[in-house]
Amino acid sequence: MVTVGNEKENTPLITGDLKAFESFIDQYKAYVFAIIMRFVSNPDDVQDIAQEVFLQLYHSLPRYRPEHLKAWVGKITINKAIDWKRKRNRQLEIVDHPGEMKNPYPADLNPEQFVLRREREVQLKDLFRELPPGYRKVIVKYHFEGKSYQEIAREEGISLKTVESRLYRARKLLRERWKEIT
Repeated sequence: MVTVGNEKENTPLITGDLKAFESFIDQYKAYVFAIIMRFVSNPDDVQDIAQEVFLQLYHSLPRYRPEHLKAWVGKITINKAIDWKRKRNRQLEIVDHPGEMKNPYPADLNPEQFVLRREREVQLKDLFRELPPGYRKVIVKYHFEGKSYQEIAREEGISLKTVESRLYRARKLLRERWKEIT
């Protein structure tokens, strides 16, 4: 077990002993990975973030003094995962909407809530892209453009019954696929 605390000012871990740090990594890697996987599903990304976490921990250990080592490790891990998600979302936003600048954090959300909201938005966009084009057009026109069934039918050259049917089927598909991913 790796010990760090107030009673031992010069523990090997604090003084930079690499063997002690390897032991520290072995002790906390499952914990760190479990936290990161709450934010990220790609194994390569999880590895990259974990490396950043342990690098940060290594550099910060000489200044570490509190007794709650596991909570400190968890806090750094969460912050690194959130930072990664923010960076990733900004990159996706730039690709999706080049030239548009948005306020990155709504005032009513903390960073974790913001990351979770953005993740759901990305998932929803992916679900919409998977819909058949006819369903997608009708859903977008009705829910996002605010058009009536009659306007959609006229623009698409389809009957009112077809508009109703496509909306019903599109919603059903979205609900089913949403349940699968959540």
